Amino acid sequence: MSAPAPSPLAIVDAEPLPRQEEVLTDAALAFVAELHRRFTPRRDELLARRAGRRAEIARTSTLDFLPETAAIRADDSWKVAPAPAALNDRRVEITGPTDRKMTINALNSGAKVWLADFEDASAPTWENVILGQVNLIDAYTRNIDFTDPASGKSYALRPNEELATVVMRPRGWHLTERHLVDADGTPVPGAFVDFGLYFFHNAQRLLDLGKGPYFYLPKTESHQEARLWNDVFVFAQDYVGIPQGTVRATVLIETITAAYEMEEILYELRDHAAGLNAGRWDYLFSIVKNFRDGGAKFVLPDRNAVTMTAPFMRAYTELLVRTCHKRGAHAIGGMAAFIPSRRDAEVNQVAFEKVRADKDREANDGFDGSWVAHPDLVPIAMESFDKVLGDKPNQKDRLREDVHVEAADLIAIDSLEAKPTYHGLINAVQVGIRYIEAWLRGLGAVAIFNLMEDAATAEISRSQIWQWINAGVEFENGDRATPELARKVAAEELSNIRQEIGEQAFAAGHWQEAHDLLLRVSLDENYADFLTLPAYEQLKG
Repeated sequence: MSAPAPSPLAIVDAEPLPRQEEVLTDAALAFVAELHRRFTPRRDELLARRAGRRAEIARTSTLDFLPETAAIRADDSWKVAPAPAALNDRRVEITGPTDRKMTINALNSGAKVWLADFEDASAPTWENVILGQVNLIDAYTRNIDFTDPASGKSYALRPNEELATVVMRPRGWHLTERHLVDADGTPVPGAFVDFGLYFFHNAQRLLDLGKGPYFYLPKTESHQEARLWNDVFVFAQDYVGIPQGTVRATVLIETITAAYEMEEILYELRDHAAGLNAGRWDYLFSIVKNFRDGGAKFVLPDRNAVTMTAPFMRAYTELLVRTCHKRGAHAIGGMAAFIPSRRDAEVNQVAFEKVRADKDREANDGFDGSWVAHPDLVPIAMESFDKVLGDKPNQKDRLREDVHVEAADLIAIDSLEAKPTYHGLINAVQVGIRYIEAWLRGLGAVAIFNLMEDAATAEISRSQIWQWINAGVEFENGDRATPELARKVAAEELSNIRQEIGEQAFAAGHWQEAHDLLLRVSLDENYADFLTLPAYEQLKG
């Protein structure tokens, strides 16, 4: 018997993991290698195109709807493919990483959909990347259980008909997987590793379960990037022999440039499109990143002062609903990030009321569903959408033709009266350090001050510090935002953390690294496109 063909990809600098051979089969790696060979050159071109567009925004300080795609927007005849039954009712979606406990809890949560996250809620250690795939395979084959070593509590799946539908989120185009390289030593894009392994192992299995391979696409900046994903889907479906149109993708509109191309993004993906989602923190991060040279009128106040009722955020979300429903797609609302306190009922009560008001607003605005970060929030969000939807699976028939958004409305940042505050600077430093430290330990979803934070949180935190310093913001207490002030606040926070957790826990963590990295990306004259790029160089595992 001849020896099997060597894998076209090599695993480098990675400790062997239990059961990794079930995921990293020769056949699966051959598929990932083919995705890499065919599509990585186009991905590289699109990343270069991003830089060119950013330079143009720096020159003009404006954005507009694209004149070259006006005909697509004007053509009322096209629609996206009808939603499959498993994705027709999406009134509540829960998000979270793919560790074993979360996999069971999310599937059991009562939400209609679980966003199984290999992106912002997951630090991309090799263990998280590969064992996350193992956990999803085990969930679909019902070979998954978990016993908490601390509490002894056991977790097991409910019956299939009670489980959430999985929509998996791979990494964005900009990230690579350093542990998987081709013959030239070039790392494979993380998007192709996450998508490829999941699709190869589970596409047919999901069809057999009456569902399908469904995806959330993050960090998309243009319709050309959506076209690349569509071409990936067409190739992948042919490769494994499943019908075209089986894949469904929901695109996160979490960059300011994508907000001007919503219809074009749906058009490019129309045979595979499931909807659009309004991702708040990354959207604000993208505004700062793109308009950082634009002067005072683009300076954002404290992140918690930018609610979804801000005029430019209302323009973005209402345009998203109108666009989706015009084209027959689902419109999915933003995140309720609150984490209930087991000790403070009063904190919970106040937060639950805020969540309820937020979800009521989304349901009344025409959204078909929304996100929560914790199972305790599922009933609250469900109630908000049940009141509006009743027995209907969605409200795509509500066309929102009353909505009229001009190009300038989406970037009218100065319509906000709120201003940056000294407390906002402190909060940005606190959350930035605490999140980055956890990320460097391999945790991507982190509870900080009763909020579930992910990488988008760290991005908006460091972006605001950078923007306020470069804009010379003066706070209400008379202090001016300077590198020296940021260093002083960061040093105080590091000292506070040391006192809070004790010397032993402090020494065991990555606190100094996190402090240094936050200051590096907040104070460097050259603004880093993504915090996760330098952070990945420091991530162990």
